Amino acid sequence: MLDNRHTIGWIGMGRMGYPMAERLVKAGNSVQIWNRTRAKAEPLAEKGATLVDSPTDLAGVDVLFTMVSTGADLEKVYFGENGVLSGANGSVPKIFVDCSSISVEESEAIRGRLAERGAAFVAAPVSGNGKCVKAGKLSVVASGPEDAFTTVRPYIDTIAGRGVSYVGEGELARICKIAHNVMLGVVTQNMIEITLLAEKAGVPRHAFLDFMNNSVMGSIFTRYKSNAMVNLDWTTTFTPYLLRKDLDLGLAAGRELGVPMPSTVATREALQNHFGMANLHGDAEEYLAKDFLTLMETHAQYSDMTLEPENVPVPTGLEVEEKG
Repeated sequence: MLDNRHTIGWIGMGRMGYPMAERLVKAGNSVQIWNRTRAKAEPLAEKGATLVDSPTDLAGVDVLFTMVSTGADLEKVYFGENGVLSGANGSVPKIFVDCSSISVEESEAIRGRLAERGAAFVAAPVSGNGKCVKAGKLSVVASGPEDAFTTVRPYIDTIAGRGVSYVGEGELARICKIAHNVMLGVVTQNMIEITLLAEKAGVPRHAFLDFMNNSVMGSIFTRYKSNAMVNLDWTTTFTPYLLRKDLDLGLAAGRELGVPMPSTVATREALQNHFGMANLHGDAEEYLAKDFLTLMETHAQYSDMTLEPENVPVPTGLEVEEKG
């Protein structure tokens, strides 16, 4: 448990924001929370958090964490009407820590505006999903002023469980997260392709993925996603919309820096095919709100295959921690 050296503000109670803030609250920190839909934050009030009525009410905290969907959302809660910095008294959190996935350009612009108000900005995007947070297996990469990072590191460590990698000044953490999510897309696409290849040849999905996960090619990610692929569990952890956004960010960065990214281009095209096929599932918007791993159904259709759940429980690698 930390010693409550700083008051902490938190904005964003989505699939990731809620369990991340919950870890801070459970560790005994003084946490004030605002969320657009107040009801989503109310359970944390029962665990010791304080709910506020507006982002403006968080202007007086020492450290403000944000976990929102887009750069536009972040700009709004910081600088918009009733935003954190819109108050008349001029109070400003000393350090802003943003865990969202936004572009380098958006982050850079926000950093500059905060600097004009005398506030430090630490970019701290995360790798994982809600279950990873609860299991203490979230990964975080951070960049920004080193002294500010040193101040907030204990809180980020509390959120992550796995620790945080500091990569330097400015927006370097954004580049790392974009590269990470590009790999997420490329690995997922390839994982789907080879699994369906093996299945069409006659190998059960659970048997093939067991082999892969026990080989040198296995990873925390492939193990975690295997149960969903075997049993066709499309519970949302990350949507196709968000994956498309991150692939586009990666391709834009590649163009700017002069780095060819052919595998990313191919993955982006495969993902776009998924959007086109979504109408065949009825309500396209509802279907596209499911997990990005529904890409497997699209690829199966192109492969002239009909997928069925195998009803074989496959360990995810998070079971022990989830029980704790």
